[in-house]
Amino acid sequence: MRIVPIKSQGIAHSSYYVSSKGEAFVVDPRRDVDEYLILAREDCASIKYVFETHRNEDYVIGSLEVKEVMPAKICHSRETPFTFGDYPLVDGDRFQVGDLEVECLWTPGHTVDSFCFVIYDLRGCEAPLTVFTGDTLFIGDVGRTDLPGEHLWEKLSGSLYDSLHGKVLPLGDHVIVYPSHTAGSICGSQISDRDVSTIGYEKRTNPQLSLSRGDFIQNRLSNIMGRPPYFRKMEIWNLNGAPLLRSVSEPRMLTPREFLMESEKAGVVIMDTRQPDAFAASHIPGSISVWLSGATYYPGWVIDYSKHILLVSERKDDIQSVITYLHRIGFDDVSGYLCPGIDAWRNSGKPIESSAVLHIDELRKLQESGQIHILDVREDHEFKSGHIKHSQNIYVGELRDRLGEIPKNRLICVTCGWGGRGSIAASLLREERYNVANLLGGMNAWIAAKYPVDIDPLYTENRGKTAVCPL
Repeated sequence: MRIVPIKSQGIAHSSYYVSSKGEAFVVDPRRDVDEYLILAREDCASIKYVFETHRNEDYVIGSLEVKEVMPAKICHSRETPFTFGDYPLVDGDRFQVGDLEVECLWTPGHTVDSFCFVIYDLRGCEAPLTVFTGDTLFIGDVGRTDLPGEHLWEKLSGSLYDSLHGKVLPLGDHVIVYPSHTAGSICGSQISDRDVSTIGYEKRTNPQLSLSRGDFIQNRLSNIMGRPPYFRKMEIWNLNGAPLLRSVSEPRMLTPREFLMESEKAGVVIMDTRQPDAFAASHIPGSISVWLSGATYYPGWVIDYSKHILLVSERKDDIQSVITYLHRIGFDDVSGYLCPGIDAWRNSGKPIESSAVLHIDELRKLQESGQIHILDVREDHEFKSGHIKHSQNIYVGELRDRLGEIPKNRLICVTCGWGGRGSIAASLLREERYNVANLLGGMNAWIAAKYPVDIDPLYTENRGKTAVCPL
């Protein structure tokens, strides 16, 4: 038997490849499926099934991509209104793969259609070995219950409690837990930075599992998290089947002259994936700054799907990575990329502009003189954990909808954790003609210098309740 997690950075998604005796299955595959196929070839195995834990909204699922190249049967809940698939699962369904048996547990809560998949080794004892919990149980947290809509929020919160305590936890303390998301996912607010756990360890350390049913429901109802606008696109594609990647046109390699011509067309956006300091030094006018690893997620907040994307990268080798990241969240209209890069653009005399940056010492002086407005573009819980006094908090993904709240008659200093999201925000605000600078190093540098921060008292109180370990 072989279990291999396949992680997708940025969206913090984990899918799984499992094989036994020449047969295999995949749980929650992503859209680019080469890694599963390589593993199957290594094992001389045929992928027999694809199991979807639920209707995902944070990435494009890869079920149809797997089926395109392997004789896999797609299995999903009968509660999921997919327009494709082979087995509409019901609670208790079982499938054999080599020496393994997969038991399907209907565990509504995160969504109405959520399933967990319990694995038994038919050569061993009758006890379950491991469980793929999807977005039902995370390491240190549980799934959010608000996504299906406010009218179902309270009901699904109760359903999640019942699913956890009635089906998942009774599997046994020894059972290994493999969730579909890790720390940093938008699908959970307090996920631990570990990749694997056991039910017994979660019972001891996961604060959500020690709550009464009533307290659990109230906790879920108070768990307010953002919903990226790209989720709607993912919902449509995942229910109806996304275009196969082989049908998506490859972006064109463009010289500076060709790139300029393309950039002047209607409906085009330039995404620059270089590091924030390189972007600030010189970039193509009107570009949006989204650093390379940030391209896994943030385009879904700041780029409209109707736009044609042109790419600028640090290295030519980065282009394929960026394209893969964009495909995972449904951006297929990548028209072209600048080759060999920004140096060639500058050297050919094409227009460039630079943007302002600040060092923490410079910001400190401006702050003391009252000459600056500080805009913190981190998430709410990050802001509450420690922020610069008198700073304003608007999440980077919400900037365009909340421009009216940001003063235009003052210098704006944008800050985040280290400067990546700040660079996105600064490029968006510059497009709206704000006088803006990005704090390179962000709050990491500010705290390292031991400059004062304000901490929300409720944040400190809640952080004291994040683990229960009755020894």
